[in-house]
Amino acid sequence: MEFIIALLAVLGGLAIGAGAGYYGRSLVSKKRIGQAEFASTRIVEDAKEQSRAILIEAKEESLELRREGESEIREQRSEMKQSERRLANREENLERRGSNLEKRERSLTESEREAEELQSDLESLKDQALVKIEEVAEMTIGEASEVVMRQAEDDMEHDIARRYRDFEQEATERAQEQGARILATSIHRMAAEVVSEITVTTVPLPSDDMKGRLIGREGRNIRAIEKNTGVDLIIDDTPEAVTLSCFDPIRREVARLAVTKLIADGRIHPARIEEMVNRAKKEVDDSIWKSGEQAIFDAGVRGLNPEVIKLLGRLKYRYSYGENVLQHCLEVSHIAGMIASELGANVKLAKAGGLL
Repeated sequence: MEFIIALLAVLGGLAIGAGAGYYGRSLVSKKRIGQAEFASTRIVEDAKEQSRAILIEAKEESLELRREGESEIREQRSEMKQSERRLANREENLERRGSNLEKRERSLTESEREAEELQSDLESLKDQALVKIEEVAEMTIGEASEVVMRQAEDDMEHDIARRYRDFEQEATERAQEQGARILATSIHRMAAEVVSEITVTTVPLPSDDMKGRLIGREGRNIRAIEKNTGVDLIIDDTPEAVTLSCFDPIRREVARLAVTKLIADGRIHPARIEEMVNRAKKEVDDSIWKSGEQAIFDAGVRGLNPEVIKLLGRLKYRYSYGENVLQHCLEVSHIAGMIASELGANVKLAKAGGLL
């Protein structure tokens, strides 16, 4: 009996231990599941937060690109309107000159008609004089002929002198009109872009933070840029832009290329600045040579000294009274060639003279 009771007690203890173990494992599993669910929830929330941040950043970049694009479009439209106004003014001037030439042609035609009428009147007067002489009493035919001849000689001398003066004046006017016509035709066949004379260049920045990097610690970067380029770097309140100021357009172009390269590279320090300036100088020198070669090719001029070609290329960066000097030289070369062609002169020599 006691054995049975002891056996039952052992079995009951085992049952209770097994139940307690199962219950404990259940609690541990639930806790782990809860922790896993919490961790997965945090991961999802973090992913959503990152997604929202990426979307916001993408929208901001899109808006910035759109603003830049609209600003560039507005500037281009403004430049196009200015060019259209200048072309309209040129057309008005050409039309006015054409109208003046037409008036002069009509005046010459009227003068020729009056001269013909005077000649006709002279012939009529001669006929009348012959009739009157024949009516004079006691005058032989020889005497009448002599009177007529003397009168005719006097009239002809006076008429020849007057007509000589008229023809001389008419020839002068025709030469002037012909020259004006040639110039008007040559100018009308030329169409060139006119730009404003500038002494400053604006360089866009990706952000205003780049201004501090261009200045550098205690201003060492900006001093290095100005020392190596000879250009003043102006950093003011203009958003996302800096200004390069210099009266030498070639130095200004070198500085623009160097600053643009530094911004793209991101490494801005005195040694890197010197390296980028040297690269920019090499690019500008190559551009000057190519521009000079293109200019003599466009003008159809050959056999120029390399130094002259280089000087022509440098004119690409210079402006005078609002017009690019190299473009102006090409215009003069083309107009000189047209005038030479109209006059039957040496076209190649005229083009070379106009270009130089």
